[in-house]
Amino acid sequence: MRIGVPKETKVHEYRVGLTPANVRELTATGHEVWVETEAGSSIGFDNEQYIGAGAKIVDKAAAFTPELIIKVKEPSLEECARLSAGQVLFTYLHLAADQPQANALMQSGVTAIAYETVEDAAGRLPLLSPMSEVAGRMSIQVGAYALQKASGGRGTLLGGVPGVAPGKVVILGGGMAGTNAAYMAVGMHADVTIIDKSVDRLRALSSEFAGRAKVLMASKENITETVRAADLVVGAVLVPGASAPKLVDRKLLGEMLPGAVLVDISIDQGGTFASSRPTSHDAPTYIEQGIVHYCVTNMPSAVARTSTQALNNVTLPYVAAIADKGWQAALAEDTGFAKGLNVSTGRIRHAAVAKSLGSSYLLVA
Repeated sequence: MRIGVPKETKVHEYRVGLTPANVRELTATGHEVWVETEAGSSIGFDNEQYIGAGAKIVDKAAAFTPELIIKVKEPSLEECARLSAGQVLFTYLHLAADQPQANALMQSGVTAIAYETVEDAAGRLPLLSPMSEVAGRMSIQVGAYALQKASGGRGTLLGGVPGVAPGKVVILGGGMAGTNAAYMAVGMHADVTIIDKSVDRLRALSSEFAGRAKVLMASKENITETVRAADLVVGAVLVPGASAPKLVDRKLLGEMLPGAVLVDISIDQGGTFASSRPTSHDAPTYIEQGIVHYCVTNMPSAVARTSTQALNNVTLPYVAAIADKGWQAALAEDTGFAKGLNVSTGRIRHAAVAKSLGSSYLLVA
């Protein structure tokens, strides 16, 4: 099969869909890989490395012509217009919060498989997990920076110093991103509280952190009390394929400490905070009602080389399955992989995505 790897076009998006190492794995089994020129050069994967791995270097137009297109971020509307029936797009999509993209993909006729809704045999999200790990760890770094007075924050040091209390960190969601955020916050000696709605997950987190982080049930009262007193709140709630629930409304925002910081990891799915709106690495924060918001939609691109390698570690088997068998057979053989199907034959094919987009997108079998 011929595989295309376009260069990412989102602002400050430096990741690339396939590394030279993964290209080599695919070309060694007879597949043809077309990589857009300079697609990975900004993170140390130059054209010569791709050529050495067996790839063909092409322009943007050619990179969108193969049967299988591998990207990292969702396609722009201009890129959607380059896609057509008979092609398969495999990338992060986050359609629940992006109706224009959903419409454009439906109109193109492409088959679109989303990394973020693929499941493994245990119901986990193997293609989302590495980016959740990166974003979770980054959330505390960027939150600590945003808390500095020069950044508009409270001027609080998360770890405190002898004689001064540490900053209070509240993490909404105890999944992969939230857990990694907690590791970083605990490591900085902050006062950490993790909130989740699953009793089983709370038990696991309580055992994992052994008292170094508090765990609370996700009740309205617990969220309100902890967020009001927090220096940093991390939104890390995930409902696969669906819009993120809004756990902090504008009323609660107005009750927070002036200069507190919100980091919304869930912004790709619409955000956990009612006041969230997408930002970029060019202008990552804004202040609303005295609260600093960090809502960058491609956080892991700040550490793009690490993120690309981590993502490629988990996507390669799925890319190879599509290339070797075709998408229908690959999905038929793996029910978890089949849950990645978001769009085909001009219709939405994922129930949670369809529900989030509205009644006009009712799932069609």
